[in-house]
Amino acid sequence: MEWKEALRDYEHFLRLERGLAANSIKNYKWDVEKLIVYLTKHQIKTSPQAISKDILQQFIYETAKVVNPRSQARIISGLKSFFNYMVFEDYREDNPLDLIESPKIGRKLPDTLSESEINKLIENIDLSKPQGERNRAMLETLYGCGLRVSELIGLKLSDLYFEEDFIKVTGKGDKQRFVPISDINKKYINIYRKEVRVHQEIKKGFEDTLFLNRRGKQLTRAMVFTIIKNLAEKIGLHKNISPHTFRHSFATHLLENGADLRAIQQMLGHESITTTEVYMHVDRTHLAEVLNKFHPRK
Repeated sequence: MEWKEALRDYEHFLRLERGLAANSIKNYKWDVEKLIVYLTKHQIKTSPQAISKDILQQFIYETAKVVNPRSQARIISGLKSFFNYMVFEDYREDNPLDLIESPKIGRKLPDTLSESEINKLIENIDLSKPQGERNRAMLETLYGCGLRVSELIGLKLSDLYFEEDFIKVTGKGDKQRFVPISDINKKYINIYRKEVRVHQEIKKGFEDTLFLNRRGKQLTRAMVFTIIKNLAEKIGLHKNISPHTFRHSFATHLLENGADLRAIQQMLGHESITTTEVYMHVDRTHLAEVLNKFHPRK
C-alpha cells in the first residue's frame, strides 16, 4: 500500500467510522502529510506497513527543531492515531509510535468566570437595542447549557423542546444530544423570539435559525466572540475570555456544586469522561470535600 492510498482510506475511516467533522479530519491528515513530505525530501523509500520506529524517531527529532512542544505533541498524537488505524485494519502488527513519548506540556485551560462575573456581563448588555435581547438570550444559553459557539449559532427553532425542558444540540461530527434547559433560559429565548425576532425580515433558508444577525441570517462565530469581548471591556474584566469560557464555567460550576461527572460529560457531549476531567480544572479542595462527604471511612 502506498502512502496516498493509505491516507485516502484513513480519511474514509475517520469520516465514516469515527464520524469526525471536516476540520478534525483535516488536522489528522495534516499530521500524516507532514511525514510524507519528510520522507520525500530525504528520499526515504518506505511504505506505511514497513516504516520503522527509527525513521519516525528521526522525523520527530527534526520536527522538534521547527515547532513548539505543543505542536510536536499534536503531530505524534496524529501519527499514533494513523498507525492505530493501520493495526486495526491488519496492515501492520504493531504501532511504531507506541514507545515514543510526547513532550511534556502543560494543559492550557481558559479562564473561568465566577457566577458574579457572568451576572455582571449579562447585566451590562444594552437592552435598548434590538440585538440586546438576542445577546442576552445567547449568553444565557452559552452558560446555561454549556454549548460550543458552533452549537449555539447552529441552534434552530425546531431544536427547542421547551415543554420537555430540553434543547437538541448538534455537536462535533454532526452528533446530536439533548441538553436540559432552565426556566430562566427559556424565558430570555422566548422574549427574543416573540419581541425581536418576530419583527425581523428573515432571509430565505434561515427561517428555522434561532439567533439571527441584523440581515436576517445566521450569526458567525466571530460575531459572538466580538460581542463577548466588547462586554468584557465594558465592565473592565481583565480576563482573556471567549464563548468557550462560558462552557468551561458551566462545567466547573456544576462540578463545584456537586453535580455528577458523568452527567456533565453527557451535557457537554464528550465521548470520553477523560476529556471531561481534563477540560475542567478539578481543584483538590473540591475532591477532598467529595471524599469527606461520601467515603465510608470518613
